[in-house]
Amino acid sequence: MIALALPLFLVADWPLKGWAAAALLWVGAQALGLLLARVKPSSDNVAASGVLAFGMMARLLIILAVLLALVASDKEAGLAAALVYGAAYTAELGFSLLGYYTQEPRA
Repeated sequence: MIALALPLFLVADWPLKGWAAAALLWVGAQALGLLLARVKPSSDNVAASGVLAFGMMARLLIILAVLLALVASDKEAGLAAALVYGAAYTAELGFSLLGYYTQEPRA
């Protein structure tokens, strides 16, 4: 989704700084998500569950803080970054839900 937004930014002459910020945030969030996916929560290991929960919340809070800082410094680039990141997040959520609900039921 992020890569699909680049031609739109080039044609519409929108600030590439916003696209680059959204792309960097997306890659960082996905990398942190992959790192957190290695943590296996269980009732026996409460610390792992805490790390997973804190990591998932911190990931979104960091993204929010960076987007707010970008909007404060450059409104056009910040708005562009927020819209691109929001569209990519929504697309990923939609594809995840689609995959979940179209899989074969397990007994």
